[in-house]
Amino acid sequence: MHPHLQKLIRCIDLEEKEQAQRYRLDQQHSLKALKAEGLALHPIVVTRKSFGYADYPEINFKLRFPPEASMFKDGAAIECFITGEEPVKGVLMSLDGMNGEFRLFAPDFPDWIEDDGVGIKLAPDTRTSEIMTKTIKELEQNKTLYSLFQQLHDATTADTIPATLQTSAIPFRNRNLNKSQQQAVQTILQNEQLCIVHGPPGTGKTTTLIEAVLQLVQQGEKVLVTAPSNAAVDNISKGLIEQGIRLLRVGNASKADEAIYSHTPEGRLANSKEQKEIKQLKIRAEEFRRMALKYKRHFGKAEREQRQLLFKEVKNIRNEIKKIQHYNEEKLFEEAQVIAGTPIGIYDAGIDHLHFQTLIFDEAGQCIEPLAWCVFPFADKIVLAGDHWQLPPTVLSHEAAQLGLNQSILEAAVQSTNNLVLLNTQYRMREVIAGFSSDYFYNNQLQSAAHLQNKGTHLTFIDTAGSGFNEVHGADGSSLQNSGELSIVQQLIEQENLPLTHTAFISPYSGQVAAAKELLPKTIRISTIDSFQGQEKETVIISLVRSNDEGEIGFLKDYRRMNVAITRAKEQLYIIGDSATIGADPFYNAFLTYIEKFGNYRTVWEFEMK
Repeated sequence: MHPHLQKLIRCIDLEEKEQAQRYRLDQQHSLKALKAEGLALHPIVVTRKSFGYADYPEINFKLRFPPEASMFKDGAAIECFITGEEPVKGVLMSLDGMNGEFRLFAPDFPDWIEDDGVGIKLAPDTRTSEIMTKTIKELEQNKTLYSLFQQLHDATTADTIPATLQTSAIPFRNRNLNKSQQQAVQTILQNEQLCIVHGPPGTGKTTTLIEAVLQLVQQGEKVLVTAPSNAAVDNISKGLIEQGIRLLRVGNASKADEAIYSHTPEGRLANSKEQKEIKQLKIRAEEFRRMALKYKRHFGKAEREQRQLLFKEVKNIRNEIKKIQHYNEEKLFEEAQVIAGTPIGIYDAGIDHLHFQTLIFDEAGQCIEPLAWCVFPFADKIVLAGDHWQLPPTVLSHEAAQLGLNQSILEAAVQSTNNLVLLNTQYRMREVIAGFSSDYFYNNQLQSAAHLQNKGTHLTFIDTAGSGFNEVHGADGSSLQNSGELSIVQQLIEQENLPLTHTAFISPYSGQVAAAKELLPKTIRISTIDSFQGQEKETVIISLVRSNDEGEIGFLKDYRRMNVAITRAKEQLYIIGDSATIGADPFYNAFLTYIEKFGNYRTVWEFEMK
């Protein structure tokens, strides 16, 4: 087996073991510690219970306090738990602020689901690990796909994937596309194997991909659209639906969004003859469940056996429902011009017998390589879209990260293909805010749209050097905090009269975010940088936290995290930090120099020392 394939299999195993270790709830790993690390949400308040599409129990819940939940991505494997009871496995369907929804892989709701003290915690995603391992082990058997793998990883045995030649003129549906966006669409249309659309922040990547899909469909292609997160899949799906594309959204689509729901298999089957048949089956399942639930938590052997038999009947009915759904989904799959879902959602949909000419893979910079190979076999041609200068995929295992698991499929491909188009005009932020990223990350190729090019004081650094505002570890001994910087934030909001609902506070440290949630107005968006990737606000305040005599800057060293942070603000960007601590680092030194030249450099002494 190819050495890189062996390495990927080892990485998958290491990551799964690390998840099992990290997410464990026992005497060594207290609930308090899991909550502090953002790995558990507790307590939750159940607001609604229902049986979903395949008759699995689904629970809507709310939280009493805003969580630090960057690890709780939709589609994440979870366990629902309460002290003293066996936890129940499930999947997080959505989490938006303090409200969420999850599905349990169980015949019914646990007896204790509405008791005080119920929570959910992250769990090892063993199923995804199994699918990735199986895919990687079988990769060499697929000659076409293995050839692509070699092109990405064997510089000595394979040529670099060449750039597409631009020739024919295209009647663009969207007349507002700029030249680089038009070029990207043309490259996708002429792609023969693999091409990349590099979309820095605010450059209209989704708009470009939507135009490309419209053109591909017009040419008679059946297109597959994927992204590592449900939110990203929904984002591009909505745009395609608005353009009249017959799109089917498979996998975990959030029911809250009607625009998407009506294009899921469940939404399409609503009010159909088959749905009435499914309803009757669900009523029968409910009767068996009710009979089973006569046997409460503490019962003898005979009662336990009777309860198990009744739940077995529920499982049989559920399988019958799945058969009806599968039969009807087949028709929907055939009719759809575009099928969209996460890689695992697509894998599970059972559409490998269909022929897709093109796979559009959005946010590819957030996808670990093994997961990408799970969906690559579905299409003849692959389009990777994203930005490898933003945050890489989240990998828990330090050893797996060292071996390269946190290198995204986009990073792997960028190094071995010339068939790449850079979207070179950003429409989000003032030119002065975008300028440093353009210079440092994008070789000065990132331009700003004309209406954003006027100069002004849109960029401010507030220097805390010499103030004694030192970093400290939080009460739980983990993530860092800096109360002095938060004091400046409070004064800044008041002095500048910042519009709260249009302002975000972000920090690389979850401890600072937790402290900010206690102090700052509730109407401000408060988040870690990682959670805020892909979002924007008129005004953004960044608290860097690090302030020490040793010049230690920790994971501020991941400059891609800072690239995300400084490209979220549309009108005003404030950065609070200690120049004496960060200034020895070449990146931050260059950033401070840029602000002195083009922005507004202030010191802590302009504020009331608290």
